[in-house]
Amino acid sequence: MNHEPLPARLPVTDRTRHRRLREQGRLERAELEAILDAGFVCHLGVLVDGRPVVVPTVYGRDERWLYLHGSVASRSLGGDAPVCVTVTHVDGLVLARSVFEHGVNYRSAMIHGAARTVTDPAEKLEGLRRLTEHSAPGQWSYARRPSRKELAATTLLALSLEEASVKIRTGAPDDGDGPDAALGLWAGVLPLATVWGTPDPDPALPAGTAVPEHIARRAGTRHG
Repeated sequence: MNHEPLPARLPVTDRTRHRRLREQGRLERAELEAILDAGFVCHLGVLVDGRPVVVPTVYGRDERWLYLHGSVASRSLGGDAPVCVTVTHVDGLVLARSVFEHGVNYRSAMIHGAARTVTDPAEKLEGLRRLTEHSAPGQWSYARRPSRKELAATTLLALSLEEASVKIRTGAPDDGDGPDAALGLWAGVLPLATVWGTPDPDPALPAGTAVPEHIARRAGTRHG
């Protein structure tokens, strides 16, 4: 397994080249990492029996690898099967004076490569730890760790973060200095934010079981 650090700038390849809306493209690896760190659900695109399938699944990462729960798509991921993983955050609706100029403020990442099934026991455990901690920091130490039987029944995929495309759109509508500005219509951005709610306990919990601090402190905080 390669442990060499990845370059600070994303490589431009035939699959990652920004051909449309180039001004929204980003080439800094830090932008990719920020988008990945802000979420925990991705969409894994893969061919299954010759047909495209897009599977939502959770992920975690280190500096070089994106770790994904294999889910049903793992049955077609032997060898060097090409995949595409996307992560998207919607930050608001861009409401212009004309429907043509409407849009979305967003942050998105698209990662290309060949997913490999993680078979090394140490890497598999570490990958699952990163996956768990990515979505619920502190949970790996709090909850019971996977048993040997559970590890054997779990498929973990690893995808290199080497080849990726990043796009970000921010700001107001683009028609403020055009002819439609004279229409007298409201235009602007309707922001969107996701906030963690109050923890909802399992009804089977014994009375008085406290919410762990690492979960309780996330209530009311923004996700994404």
